[in-house]
Amino acid sequence: MSLPIIMHVNYCEQGQSISEMCRKAVAWGFDGIEFRRVRTGVEETPEEYLDAVARAAEEAGLGQVLFGGPGFDLMTEDAAVRKAQVEEGLRFYKLAAERVALTVCNTMAGSLRNPDKRVPYSEYDRQGSGAATEDHYLWAAEGFRELGALAEALGFKLAFEIHMGYLHDLPEPAIRLIQKIGSPAVGANLDYGNMVYFPAPPSLARTISTLGDRTFMVHLKNSVAAGGARFPVGLGDGVINHREYLGLLMEGGFDGPICIEAPRPGDREWFAQQDIGYLKSVLNDLACSPAPSPGRV
Repeated sequence: MSLPIIMHVNYCEQGQSISEMCRKAVAWGFDGIEFRRVRTGVEETPEEYLDAVARAAEEAGLGQVLFGGPGFDLMTEDAAVRKAQVEEGLRFYKLAAERVALTVCNTMAGSLRNPDKRVPYSEYDRQGSGAATEDHYLWAAEGFRELGALAEALGFKLAFEIHMGYLHDLPEPAIRLIQKIGSPAVGANLDYGNMVYFPAPPSLARTISTLGDRTFMVHLKNSVAAGGARFPVGLGDGVINHREYLGLLMEGGFDGPICIEAPRPGDREWFAQQDIGYLKSVLNDLACSPAPSPGRV
């Protein structure tokens, strides 16, 4: 089974044009790029941005175009704001689907911080789902029922990124939200690289089992702990065993895109080539042998 390998756009946000991003991603062996839904610091309409992406992808022969953040602010009690956010999302995905063949799009339901401002953001277990009320689940479910219905109609999927500071920060609250929405087009983007920042994250095996067939895509990155902090490193150099991670996913029948990220400073173009080399080596090994026994992260 050949899983699409996607480059997160953050490997090429150091001054590269959209055209350069697409050409380089193809040259390095990626099947697609996860672009942001909006470019920071660029004055352009959604139509202008999407036209530029579609044109560059076609010229470079890029196979897949995905879109990610920013997500939609559905964590506010202001119903008018939530409505406007959903309408913005509906319009964007309609415009995108007119220009590229959407498959899966990464998404978020809005930042959710602890109302007690004395709680530092780094206490991730007290943010996101740790600070959520039933209203937060209801507001997110209401908005994503509309977005999910559009995704169903247009033939693509939406995947909540498992990310600290959001309602969907861990597998259990993410699957709770997904079940409340009740759309076959809405699932999860498993990012275990975010989960390791929590004090006691569930194991890879438990995480993958909890999300089950609602895992529509994955984000891969790695880090190490030192001096009470975490530091991002290369994909094969941190605490997450991606051989085990991908083996468990494939054993469970996962067939979605694998998107790798570069959340570290430096020459990210070089990191892209290093990381995809490691990933392809692991995938090749897994294709030639049984999945490894679960270990510990």
